[in-house]
Amino acid sequence: MPSESEPEVRTVAGVLRGCREAGRAVFRGIRYAEPPVGAHRFAAPQPVRGWEGVRPAVAFGPPPPQPDAFGTAPQGTGDDWLTLNVWTPDPDPAAGLPVLVWLPGGGYLVGCSGLPEYDGGHLAGGGTVVVTLNYRLGFEGFGQLDGAPANRGLLDQVAALEWVRDNIGVFGGDPGRVTVFGQSAGGGSVAALLAMPRAAGLLRRAVAQSVPGTFLSPELAADVTAACAAELGVRPTLTDLSAVAADRLPAVGGAISAGIVRWRERWGQITHRPIPFAPVVDGDVLPATPWRALADGAARDVDLLVGHTRDEHRLFSLLDGVLGQVTPEQTELALRMLAPGPDGARRYREAFPAATDEQLYELVNADWLFRMPSLHLAEAQAAGGGRAHLYELTWPASGLGGALGACHGLDVPLVFGNLTSGQPAMLIGDPPPPAAYELSGQFRRAWTAFAATGDPGWPSYDAGRRTRIFDERPTVVAYPEETSRLLWRDHTFAALPLLA
Repeated sequence: MPSESEPEVRTVAGVLRGCREAGRAVFRGIRYAEPPVGAHRFAAPQPVRGWEGVRPAVAFGPPPPQPDAFGTAPQGTGDDWLTLNVWTPDPDPAAGLPVLVWLPGGGYLVGCSGLPEYDGGHLAGGGTVVVTLNYRLGFEGFGQLDGAPANRGLLDQVAALEWVRDNIGVFGGDPGRVTVFGQSAGGGSVAALLAMPRAAGLLRRAVAQSVPGTFLSPELAADVTAACAAELGVRPTLTDLSAVAADRLPAVGGAISAGIVRWRERWGQITHRPIPFAPVVDGDVLPATPWRALADGAARDVDLLVGHTRDEHRLFSLLDGVLGQVTPEQTELALRMLAPGPDGARRYREAFPAATDEQLYELVNADWLFRMPSLHLAEAQAAGGGRAHLYELTWPASGLGGALGACHGLDVPLVFGNLTSGQPAMLIGDPPPPAAYELSGQFRRAWTAFAATGDPGWPSYDAGRRTRIFDERPTVVAYPEETSRLLWRDHTFAALPLLA
C-alpha cells in the first residue's frame, strides 16, 4: 500500500511508487518511450508499454551514450535512456499546478537529467511541478542518416512532452500550463520545439537560456555523418551504422570534435567552436530555423522568455586554455570566421575601438554563438505577433577567483537554486555569497511566475527593447549590448551550409 513516505501515482502505463524528499514527492527514472535499441535504433521514439503491479521510481535512468566530458561521465549503465523525473509539491490530480519541463544542455553531445545541478526540489518548492528528462545525444540523436528520421533527439523531447500531456495531471500538474525550459543546447532545443509542427499544442510557454545559433543544413550534417563513418571504417548507411555498438559512437564524436579543424574549408563555422552535431533543418521534423519560423508566426500563441549571460564565452576560453592568453592571430581568425558580413572584422574593430584583442575575441565568440541568437529569437517572436520577455545576467560570480564574470552556465545553479552541488556550483564560489542566494531567489520567482501566468515580472520586449538585468541590483533597461545588436542587425541565422 502507498504511504506518506512512498507516494504512488497511476499513470496511463501503470502505477509508480516514488519517495519524499524535503516535503516534495519525487519520482525518478520514469520511462516515457521504449529503449531506442535493436529494432528501434535510429528510429523515432516508440510509445512505452504498460505494466502490471507497482513499479519503483526512485533511481535515475541511465544516461544516453556520451563521451566523458570534463572527467565526470554520468553514472549508470543500460539502454533505458528515454526516462524522465518528476518533483511535485502535491501529487493530487486536483492541484492543477504549473509545470516546468527541463531540457539539459551540453553541446548536443553530453548531458543527462540525473546531474545534481538539475535537482528540481528547490524549484518545486515554489509551487510548480518540475520535470527533467534525457534525450538521445550525439550521433544517436542528431546524426543525419538516409532511411532514419532526422533530429531524433528532438523527437524524443516531443515524446516526453506527449507523456507530460497525458500523465502530469496525476502528479498535480496542469497539462494546459506546461513550460519547457533549457539552457545552451537545451535552449537551442527549446527554440527548435517552437518551430516544430509535431510540438504544436504541447507547450504553453517556453524559456530559452543562452540559445546557440548553430543549426545545420542537411548537406552539412550528411558530411559530418560521412566523416564519422570513415572514422569507424564503415559506410555512412543506416545498415552499417546500426551495426556499430552504441557505446562506440560517442568516442567517434569526440574524435571528430578534437580534429575538427581538418574540415574547416568544408564545414566552416562549426569548426571554430567544435559543434559536429546540432539540430538539422531537414524540412520535415524541423521545417525552418527557429528565427525564420517564429518571424512567420509559428509560435505566436506561446509565451517566450529568452536571454543570455554577459560573458558567454569566457568559460570556453578557460576550457580551451586561452583565458588571458589570446593572441592577435586568434582574434583575427575569430573575427574573420564569425563576424557578420564580408567586412565584419573591420566593423567590430571600429565599433569597439578601445577593446583589446582578448576582449574582441570574447565579444565576437559570445555574440555569434549565444548572445545574438538569443536576442534575435526575441525579435523574431515579436515580429511574428507573439510575446517575448528578454533578460541578461550580468552578475560577476566570485567562483574560480572571479575570473569568469557572468559566464555561460552561471544561470543554471541560480535557476535551480542548487548553489552548492554539481559542477556549475564552482562558478558561484564556496561558500556561496549572500548575493548568490538573493539572485537565485530572483530567478526562481521569475521562472515560476512565468510558468504560472506568462508574466515573469517585467515588460515584454518591444520597440523599447526592454530587458531585465539580473544582478545584485535588478533593473529593467533598454537592451544593454546595443553595439553588438547594431553589428548583427541585418544578419540572418540561417542553417549552416556545406561549403565545398
